[in-house]
Amino acid sequence: MGDAALDPDKKYSYADYLKWPEEESWELIKGVPWSMSPAPASKHQLISGDIFGYIWQHLKNKPCQVYPAPFDVRLQKEENEDQDIHTVVQPDISVICDPSKIDKRGCVGAPDLVVEILSPSTSFKDQTQKLELYEEYAVKEYWIVNPERPAIQIFIHDGSKYNKPDYYTAGEILTSTVLPGLEIPVNDLY
Repeated sequence: MGDAALDPDKKYSYADYLKWPEEESWELIKGVPWSMSPAPASKHQLISGDIFGYIWQHLKNKPCQVYPAPFDVRLQKEENEDQDIHTVVQPDISVICDPSKIDKRGCVGAPDLVVEILSPSTSFKDQTQKLELYEEYAVKEYWIVNPERPAIQIFIHDGSKYNKPDYYTAGEILTSTVLPGLEIPVNDLY
């Protein structure tokens, strides 16, 4: 499809998104398409795999499920038809504790925890638009991971907004309010 095929004045829906070529990776934020190209760097993928591994191991035999990208998260506040959904994101890692939110196409509604690992092409979007989006849809916990230096921000939703983030750096042990008992040594990720 490519950017040239997109109309900058059109608001796209999930129904449109489903028609786009599978070999292209996109997100849809409030009707605006965002290309996910180029593919993430190797360091990004290593950190993503490590975090996924820690969470996956922690969740064994527990009701919550963890999903790596690509995994569609359709953010909506009520039941909608595909043409009425205008926000579809693919977080690097999503944790969903309510099994009714999972269907054959991904997640419907806000995950409990989202991890985004910064990359040059998505850094601004992850720290601004997605932060606001996850806050609006009440994602309980949002991690922003900087792959270039040991720096992780964790935003906790208080029911109406995100509080100031907790910062984790080298030598510290990252913990989660959504996943009690999870401990990730920051040094293990870098």
